Amino acid sequence: MFDVLVLILVGFTGAVMTFYVSEGRNQGPVRSSAVLSLAVALIFHFNTVNIEVHLAQNIPLVFIGSSFIGMVSSRLISNYWAIGAGGMVFCIIFLNASRFFNGYGGALGTAACISLLTILSIPIVTRKHRLTNGFALFRKTVFRIKRQ
Repeated sequence: MFDVLVLILVGFTGAVMTFYVSEGRNQGPVRSSAVLSLAVALIFHFNTVNIEVHLAQNIPLVFIGSSFIGMVSSRLISNYWAIGAGGMVFCIIFLNASRFFNGYGGALGTAACISLLTILSIPIVTRKHRLTNGFALFRKTVFRIKRQ
């Protein structure tokens, strides 16, 4: 149980840190994800003395996958709590579905996409019979509606 809580906290932290470095420090989404993921991977590669083997193997994977969520544009989500929630949803998907993705490439990106779409759909689902801001952003993104 402790391992799951640590991994969920890592998912939250990875998404929020990547978004902060990308948007708050103007480093861009790819650079922020790459630098933070490399730092975490190197730390857990060279320093596994006091860490359980399961955590040492999964913390870098969860951090890298949740950093994909932090790469989201601030035009879609600018709330740190929502991005962190996306990281936690990613971790839950990763823990429950990682054995199904064994041998397939893109498992982290797919799980990150599913978790981000889950967080983006919350405003659409919570309001009945009203065009919400989330749905308007989704429609604008998908159909590229241009104002004349």
